[in-house]
Formats: sequence, C-alpha cells, structure tokens
Amino acid sequence: MKQSFEVLNLKCEGCVNTISKSLSVKFGDIEIEIERKIVTVDIQNAEQEENLKSSLRALGYPLKTENLDFVQDHALKAKSFVSCAVGKFGLTKEN
Repeated sequence: MKQSFEVLNLKCEGCVNTISKSLSVKFGDIEIEIERKIVTVDIQNAEQEENLKSSLRALGYPLKTENLDFVQDHALKAKSFVSCAVGKFGLTKEN
C-alpha cells in the first residue's frame, strides 16, 4: 500500500536524486514532492516502514514527526547537506 511521509531537510533535486537512488532498490518506485517535502513509497508491513524511516534518517532526512534534540537536528541537517551535494553530482544536464 502506498504511504506518504513528510520529511525534514528536503530542499532540491539533489536531495530527490539521493533519496531515489538510495531507496529504490529496497522500495521500488518512489515519488517525491519537494515543495511539500513528501516521500511516497509502497510499504507492505511495519518492518518495511521502520526500514524506510531508518534509511531516510541515515541519509539526513528524518520524518517531521520525530522528536529531535538540538544536536540530532543539526547533525541530520549536516548529513542531508552532504547527501544533497552527492545527489547533485549524479544529476544529468537534462534534469
């Protein structure tokens, strides 16, 4: 069943590229709305949902509903900055 998750730190096509490439192997087709900061994937069970959440967090894009302290928030922002930069390198001129 398709489920949507609002994430933090999602800002540009570089972010989209990183998330798509990193998660498509595990979750197949991924839809991402930059403006609304929404990631939509097909989730079959609670285990897959937890895997998605931890994968997004590892890339620096935690769910908006997560309770982050100051250090966690800033560490994940820094991580997402790096993920975004890496994603921008993978973009083609057509994107």
